[in-house]
Amino acid sequence: MKNITVEDLRAIEVFKEVPEDQLQWMIDNSRHYELQEGEYMTRPGEELEGTHILFSGKIELYRIQNNTKHTISELLPGTITGSLPFSRGKIGVAFGQCVELTQIMTLPKDLLRHLIVSFYELTQALVIVMTSRVREFTELEQQNEKMMALGKLSAGLAHELNNPAAAIVRGSVSLKNHLLMQPGDFKKLISIHLSPEEVDVINNKMEAILQSTDRPVLSMMKRSEKEDEILDWLDDNSITGCSDIAENLVEFGITEEDLEELKSKINKNDLSPILLWINNNLTTERMVADIQEASKRIADLVGSVKTFTHMDRGGEREVVDIHVGIRNTIIMLNYKIKKANVKVIEEFDTTLPKIKAMVGELNQVWTNLIDNAIDALEGQEGAELKIVTFREKDFVKVAICDNGPGIPKEIRSKIFDPFFTTKSVGKGTGLGLDVVMRIVRQHHGSVTLQTEPGKTEFLVCFPING
Repeated sequence: MKNITVEDLRAIEVFKEVPEDQLQWMIDNSRHYELQEGEYMTRPGEELEGTHILFSGKIELYRIQNNTKHTISELLPGTITGSLPFSRGKIGVAFGQCVELTQIMTLPKDLLRHLIVSFYELTQALVIVMTSRVREFTELEQQNEKMMALGKLSAGLAHELNNPAAAIVRGSVSLKNHLLMQPGDFKKLISIHLSPEEVDVINNKMEAILQSTDRPVLSMMKRSEKEDEILDWLDDNSITGCSDIAENLVEFGITEEDLEELKSKINKNDLSPILLWINNNLTTERMVADIQEASKRIADLVGSVKTFTHMDRGGEREVVDIHVGIRNTIIMLNYKIKKANVKVIEEFDTTLPKIKAMVGELNQVWTNLIDNAIDALEGQEGAELKIVTFREKDFVKVAICDNGPGIPKEIRSKIFDPFFTTKSVGKGTGLGLDVVMRIVRQHHGSVTLQTEPGKTEFLVCFPING
């Protein structure tokens, strides 16, 4: 193992202007050692030993999330890490594992107070290291937090898109098969001879059915009763050849009285092929409507994604309606909401004035707060998430409230701290609420917490003219 000299420390940029006697004091009071490949310099949750300086080798800094290893960075010779002057960090937040034989010098943390009091230039150099490290590490972790949130949203979105996409595939196949079956029924239809008056009656009836928007909403029992009544009428009038005719007629609100009216205006022998033709049209209409509804669902989801991610705009502040972002966030998290069986209650004051904000960042606020509330409600009977918007003087306020177990008193003061999390390993970085607080403060607003068993409320406040 190499003996470390003042020149070795001076080779590190931040120590170039530090007096020689201070660097020598650091060398004399540090522990000098080597770690073998595979050994750990630090682990999450372990107390930091002191200020580490690497002189040779390489250390991989990583975290474990969802049972997957995520590399944060590589520590190379010249790296200064560990506990630093004025740093609030007391425990490790990541694994630091040697990739190869590594020589390290560690100044014990017990000597940091003496260092701060006695060695100004050395302290200044290490503070510069600390501020740079905090900035770089926070940026990495914030990006990681965004990627984790994106992963959650994309998983839910894939599920939400899968249902309507599968419906379109099923509907198109069924429609194609149905259209292949129509020529036989069409042959029966053109074999009958209808007067112009009868053609008008049938055409008008069909048009009225398709244009009607006043279709009945029936319970399963009531629907079944009506289908039985229609089936009896069809049997009495010798109408055969289509198993779903009763279901279609009830779906489109056609009653026995409508059938009797049609029967009274056309030749009785022509009734069967005419009803089969009407049924074919109704079946086609239903299939097209199902495909249209599924397509609209996909279009709505894509629109929500575009608005949520703010794809087509820059990062400048603009005047926005906060309800748009909240609603889009609920759509994006809908799969998770349904999976957790959470009832969402919206009490929105739609007359609220718009606020000036960065839309993409504002959506991060709603995502983190709503996602945390859903996590808190997981597995709870009667789970409810209530979102209320209201005005108070010159402020727009958004309350996000859940009826979960509440936040324990001993950790309430820590929940907005960077890297603090109550979630199990791999399920969070501890930056969600720190991001919320940072973004809201950027908008000159505030976030407050009120919590007790059965009610946890985060109240976000924005100035209207902020």
